Amino acid sequence: MDRELYIPRSWTCDPDRCRAAGLSEDTAFATKPELAARMIGRFLDAGHCVGWVAGDEVYGGNPKLRSALEERGAGYVLAVACSSEVTTGAGKIRADALAAKVPKRAWQKLSAGAGAKGHRFYDWAVIGLAEPRPGSHRLLIRRNRTTGELAYYRCWSSAPVPLATLVRVAGSRWRVEETFQSGKGLAGLDEHQVRRFTSWSRWTTLAMLAHAFLAVVRADEHARHLAPDGLIPRTCNEIQRLFTTLVVRSVHDAAHRLRWSAWRRRHQARAQVSHYRRQAANQT
Repeated sequence: MDRELYIPRSWTCDPDRCRAAGLSEDTAFATKPELAARMIGRFLDAGHCVGWVAGDEVYGGNPKLRSALEERGAGYVLAVACSSEVTTGAGKIRADALAAKVPKRAWQKLSAGAGAKGHRFYDWAVIGLAEPRPGSHRLLIRRNRTTGELAYYRCWSSAPVPLATLVRVAGSRWRVEETFQSGKGLAGLDEHQVRRFTSWSRWTTLAMLAHAFLAVVRADEHARHLAPDGLIPRTCNEIQRLFTTLVVRSVHDAAHRLRWSAWRRRHQARAQVSHYRRQAANQT
């Protein structure tokens, strides 16, 4: 939806360097959470609505970003470090120390969403916090069912929501990484030289537009045509491959390419079914 370029402080303190790179001389340093708040603000000011914001520890550990989201009424599930301090009825305590006090019965096995090899199941627990600001403040804890490794999330919503909702939002953060990976692999998002700000802005905008084109075509394809039995729905990767071979660089006839497309989707569907069956068998 939007993009900002992180510019190190060593650049913003050097007007000559900024000028050579096509940046304004009055370019000020901004942290990544500040850039995120700027983009989210633009998104909301444009009249769009967002129910939740998810992010990693870089953003969850920034109290100014959390306050800005609360003021805009945007719920969030933001990862924080184990050393992050939270406010409880007994005072401030580290997140990992608070997690150690969670009783066994408080943990619930829930899926953070479907992955390439089945649902991502973890154990989850949630603890209410005694923050002075209005709204529902909670600490969400995720435990890996194999290794026991813990992850922590600061959560806020204008009204209390079920644990399953917080888990769903926490799991949705993987879409960000998947989108970056997809944008780089399908639209060349990372193939610029970043010589000057103007060229970076143009390249990034065009790459995002190309990726948006694939996403819209994929969504339209799923809405209009159900995948035949034994095939997965067409993915952005498959649409990009078909677009390149049928429109941009047509070598074989369309029927030949469509047969290869069906073969790939059938193979992926079998692999998906196999992964889900194996996962179900391991959990019974």
